[in-house]
Amino acid sequence: MRDAVVVEAVRTPVGKGKPNGSLAHVHPVELLAHTLRALVERSGVDPELIDDVIGGTVDQVGEQAMNTTRYAALSAGLPESVPATTVDRQCGSSQQAVHFAAQGVISGAYDIAVACGVESMSRVPMWSNVPEGKDPFGPGVAARHPEGLVPQGISAELIAAKWSVTREQMDAFAVSSHRRAAAAWDAGLFDAEVAPLDGVTRDECVRPGTTTEILAGLRPAYHDPHFAERFPQIEWNVTAGNASPVNDGASAVLVMAGETAARLGLRPLARLHSFAVTGSDPLLMLTGVVPATEKVLRRAGLSLGDIDLFEVNEAFSSVVLAWQQETGADLGKVNVHGGAIALGHPLGASGTRLTTTLVHAMRERGARYALQTMCEAGGLANAMILERV
Repeated sequence: MRDAVVVEAVRTPVGKGKPNGSLAHVHPVELLAHTLRALVERSGVDPELIDDVIGGTVDQVGEQAMNTTRYAALSAGLPESVPATTVDRQCGSSQQAVHFAAQGVISGAYDIAVACGVESMSRVPMWSNVPEGKDPFGPGVAARHPEGLVPQGISAELIAAKWSVTREQMDAFAVSSHRRAAAAWDAGLFDAEVAPLDGVTRDECVRPGTTTEILAGLRPAYHDPHFAERFPQIEWNVTAGNASPVNDGASAVLVMAGETAARLGLRPLARLHSFAVTGSDPLLMLTGVVPATEKVLRRAGLSLGDIDLFEVNEAFSSVVLAWQQETGADLGKVNVHGGAIALGHPLGASGTRLTTTLVHAMRERGARYALQTMCEAGGLANAMILERV
């Protein structure tokens, strides 16, 4: 069976997803186009050889509607003959794009594919695709969950309560994320993966000076009297400081068969070893990373001890800390260059952002195996294992 390898991976800097954010002036199509151009230029691959471009975007409405990935490919100057599609697996959309690209290569449907993603949360805010007063779930889901589902912030609080994750632990984890991200920037470890855009050269949300004392002063972000009555176990410890911000950004990964890379004289960054996707309780919603991790390790025939580096998306501190409790993973190997709490979480771009950071960290640290997993709205999670070649 053929293998699939990553030969190049790039991302934009990540901006604040607000009107005054550093990338708010950039149309989402152009954000994604920028990474596609950089991917082709850095790899030197002939764009005529690309069989498909698969992109993730979550809020597919307004300026992110009408198959954003296709228009980004055209804007980037890729030949009209190169097709493109846009997928949505919520926060894991572009990680799912990596899975699809790799699975297409392994099956022989593709020789070369691009997996990518974009989200401009300053221009297309979260939930823009659900008009006020409209129900995106339908009567069948309401019947299955008669007490009602909850927003992600409430899920993060429920996770903290169930796993007894304290405010102090969540804030300390957030501080660590910022310090690791700042250290990585200062050491030049992001230089190989970031393609500066319009004078923006660094991630905008990294706060190297943050402390647990500063974060302790923040108010709960999701307190709600209705949910407080429904879930008395919640202690309301999730804040803007120990959760990911809203962001603008794009990222892209070039995937091809190992034999194709050899023929083109390209050196792979990593082999895409194994994949898994799973569903979990849509009320807790964000805990799917636990069974997804177990599932992908089982498929790979590996143990947790075989993994040198982990990327676990930092949607909320409570998610990563609950995952760590369940798996027993060494937090010293998790998000070693910082995570979404510091670097940002531009929803549709985050999957390939994590992959981009991970493959470069693998090379820098000489890691053999790495595991990436992401929690996703609706009770979903993707996981994959990469191997250095």
